Amino acid sequence: MIIREGENCWLKTRAERISFLVDAADYFEAFVRAVQQARQTIYIAGWDFDSRLVLNRRGKLPHDIPPLGKFLSQTARGNPGLQIYVLSWDFPLIYWREREWWPVVQFGWKTHRRIHFYLDDQHPMGGAQHQKFVVIDDNLAFCGGVDLTNSRWDTAAHHPEDGRRKNSSSAHYEPFHDIQMAVSGGTARVLGGLFRSRWRGATGKEVPAPREDRPRARWPASLSADIGESAVAVARTLPAYKGQQAVREVERLYLDAIESAERWIYIENQYLTAEKICQQLSRRLAQPNGPEVVIIMPSKASGWLEQSTMDAIRRHNLNLLFQQDRHRRLAVFWPSVGPEAVPVYVHSKILIADDRLAIVGSANLSNRSMGFDSECCLAVEGPPASRTAAALDRFRHRLLAEHLGRSMEEVAAACASENSLIRVIHHLGSPERCLKPLDMDVAPVVDGTAWVPDPSFLDPEEPFEFDLVMDRFARDSKPRARTVQLIKISAMLFVLLAIGAIWRWTPLAGWLTIERLAQWAGLLENTPLLMVMVIGAYVLGGLIFVPVTLLIGATALILPAWQSFVCAISGCVLNAWATYWVGRGLGKRAVRRLSGKRLNRLNKYLARRGILAIMMVRNLPIAPFTVVNIVAGTTRIKQIHFLLGTALGMLPGILVITVFTGQVLEVFKNPRWPNFLVVGAVAALVATGLWWMRKRVHDKNSVTP
Repeated sequence: MIIREGENCWLKTRAERISFLVDAADYFEAFVRAVQQARQTIYIAGWDFDSRLVLNRRGKLPHDIPPLGKFLSQTARGNPGLQIYVLSWDFPLIYWREREWWPVVQFGWKTHRRIHFYLDDQHPMGGAQHQKFVVIDDNLAFCGGVDLTNSRWDTAAHHPEDGRRKNSSSAHYEPFHDIQMAVSGGTARVLGGLFRSRWRGATGKEVPAPREDRPRARWPASLSADIGESAVAVARTLPAYKGQQAVREVERLYLDAIESAERWIYIENQYLTAEKICQQLSRRLAQPNGPEVVIIMPSKASGWLEQSTMDAIRRHNLNLLFQQDRHRRLAVFWPSVGPEAVPVYVHSKILIADDRLAIVGSANLSNRSMGFDSECCLAVEGPPASRTAAALDRFRHRLLAEHLGRSMEEVAAACASENSLIRVIHHLGSPERCLKPLDMDVAPVVDGTAWVPDPSFLDPEEPFEFDLVMDRFARDSKPRARTVQLIKISAMLFVLLAIGAIWRWTPLAGWLTIERLAQWAGLLENTPLLMVMVIGAYVLGGLIFVPVTLLIGATALILPAWQSFVCAISGCVLNAWATYWVGRGLGKRAVRRLSGKRLNRLNKYLARRGILAIMMVRNLPIAPFTVVNIVAGTTRIKQIHFLLGTALGMLPGILVITVFTGQVLEVFKNPRWPNFLVVGAVAALVATGLWWMRKRVHDKNSVTP
C-alpha cells in the first residue's frame, strides 16, 4: 500500500461515495445542491471568498440562485437550526485589486446573524492559508483547488468567447481549468474536525460539531458518484508556528506516489518549483524502466511577478528534468482551445499514478505548498483490477478527453493500443483543441533567478527562522514578563479611560467637541503637518512590522496623488533607515541567530551588490520589507547606497499605486490618445528600468571573481 497513516497522510478514512468534479461550473452547481440540503452546519475554508460570486451561470439549477453571499443568507433564514462558518485567508494588500474589498463588511456584516465570517491570519509571516474545502453537516464535503471566488467559473468546453466567464466587475477572463473532489461519510467527518481546529486556532472559540442523532445533509441525487465506498486519505501541510510542529504529509505523499508509479505519472499543476518533487521525478526519469511522466501546466503564470519568479524557477527545473530524460519519457504540455490557440489556465493540483493512486487537493508543486502554507489534499488508492482502479483510469481518460476535445472512449481505446500517454496526446489533438508542448526556449521577460540566485528566497519552503524565534520567545516568556505586559496594557486602558472622563465631566467637554475636532481636521488637511504625520506613521509601522504595501495603499486612499507619492517615497526611505539602524544596533551575531541560513545568504548578497541588490530585493518577494532592512543593517553596505537603492527600487511600485493608477483607469473610461501616451510612457520607463537592472546583474554575474 502507498498510503500509510501517520507518515504520508494524517488519517485514513472511509468515504461512502466519491466524485471528481472537473471545472468549477460542475463544482458550484454541486455546492448549491449540497447547501440546500444542509441541516445543522456549513463550514467553508478558503484562500479567498467572494460574496458576489455568481453560482448558477448555466441555468441548470431548478430555482433562481442569488450570488453566494445572498444565497447563504437565504439558506440560513430558511433553516432556523443552521449555523454557517466561513474562514478566509487574511490576505495582504498586494491582492486588493483582485479581491472583494472589505470582506468583513461586505459579507460578515451584511449577512444573516447565523453566518459567522472570520479572516484567518494564524500563519507565519509571509505565509498563507491555502486550504480549500467545504463541509456540510460532517456528512458531505468538497476539497480541491477551487475557491468560492472570482475568475474561477468555467465549463469543460473552455470556449474562448464564453460570455458567462466574467468576474464581479463584469470583466472577461481567460479559460480556467480546476478540479474539486466530493466525498461523503467518514472523510467528511474528518474534514469537519479539521475546520473546527482551524476555527479554534483563528478565533479562540469552539465550533459545535453537528449531532448524529439529528437530520444531516445527504449526497445530492443529481451528483453521480465515480467511486462507491472506498478508503480516502487526508494529507496536510502545516508550517511550524506558535508551538505547532511542521506537518509535511502532502510532500511525503507526492514523493511516495512518484516512487510507486510503474507505467504512468499524470500531473496537472499550476507550478513546478518544489525542489524535492523535482529531484524525485529526475531520479525516476533516469531509471531505464521508469514510468512515463506527463505534466499539464499553464503556458505561463498569472502576472509579471509570478512569471519573473515561479515561471523562471519552473524553466530551470524543467531543463534539469529534460537533461535526465535520456529515455524520452517526459512531456510537458499546456491546453489550447480555438483556432487562435487561446491558452487554458491550469489551476488544478492533482497527480494520478498508474491506476493505483489519485491525489486531489489545494497543494501546488511549489516549496510553499510543501512546508510554508497550509494545504489539504485527499488521496484515493485502489488495489489492482479493483473498481477503484478502474475509476482512476476513467478519471485520467476524462481529463485527457477534455484537453484533446475527444470522448473518453476514444482516449481509452488509444491508451490501450498505444500504451503511451505521450503518443496518445500527439495523435488525438486537433487545431481546435489540443495539448501543446511547453516551449522551453522562451524565458520570462524578467528572470528573477538572474537577480536572486537562491530560489528559496522566491519560493520559501519553511517559515523564516526569525518568525520561529519570536514564537518561541512568546511561548517561553515567564509569568512575570506576562504580568508586566498586562500591567502595561492596563495602564494604557486607564489613560484612555481618564481621557474619556476628562472629556465627559470637566469644562473641557464644552471646548473639546466633535464639531471642533472636525474643524481642526479640515484645517489640518491642507497643511504640511498632515504629511508629516503620515510619514511618521511609516517609521512607526516599520518598527512594528506593518507591511509597507499596506501603508502605501492607505496613503494613496487618503491623500491626493502628488502628496501620497511624496509621503510614500519619503516614508519608505525613513522606514528603511530606522529599521536599518535596528539591525545595526542588534549586531550581526544577534541577527544571524534570529534570521537563519537563508537571510544570512541575503546578508552576503546585499554586501556584495550594493545599490543594485537593494533595488532588486525591493521588487521581488524575498522577505518582508522590515526584515530586509534589519539584515541590511548588519552588512557593510553604506547607508547612502542602502537608502538610494531603496528609493530607486520602490519608485516604480509607488508611482503606479499613488500616481498612475488613476491614469490607467482613465484609459478605460476615456480612451483618448493623450491618456494612452501617458500610460505607454510609464510602461516603457518601467520596462527600460527592469531591462537595465537585469543587464547589470548579468554583467556582474559574468565577471570572474
